[in-house]
Amino acid sequence: MRANIFCLISMGLSLSAGAAMAEIRDVFLEEVTGARIKIAELDLAPDGSYTLTMEEAPFTDHFLSMRPFKCLTSNEKHWCYVPYPYENKRQISEEFTDLEYDLLFIWKGATEYGINMWNGVYYKIEEGIENNALRGVLNEMNMDILAIPPEDGNLRPILPKHIEPGEPSGHWLPHLVIE
Repeated sequence: MRANIFCLISMGLSLSAGAAMAEIRDVFLEEVTGARIKIAELDLAPDGSYTLTMEEAPFTDHFLSMRPFKCLTSNEKHWCYVPYPYENKRQISEEFTDLEYDLLFIWKGATEYGINMWNGVYYKIEEGIENNALRGVLNEMNMDILAIPPEDGNLRPILPKHIEPGEPSGHWLPHLVIE
């Protein structure tokens, strides 16, 4: 089993006089060039529970494939936020999966009319801390697996077989950074 990730977070990101404290971290999506867009704030409690608050400013409203989306836009691609629709404990004391589920996106070409569920983006958050930040790496997935609710009690319907490593140079926002 993995080491207690929350202990790593506490040691690297927040120790005050030896006691872990709640803290707020900024969440960014990062271009290959290093340019960043702040998309959310992560309010992390000492027990590893968290609240994620998405920013309003960088997103624009789009109605795609008969559904509303909040999207980041560029000349070539739109990156649309997909709120995870099912039960989520929002706990990262042992692993980052809950947070990964809360940071799902789908991309589309800027001139395309609708969305293609095959263009799902899953940021796999790396274990450990790099330069006092958590980093997520873009993976691709077919979002159709979320079209049907998982069975009661199944909090992990996205399996490793559903996620494929993405090619960073082929995407607008291949990295997630939390600092």
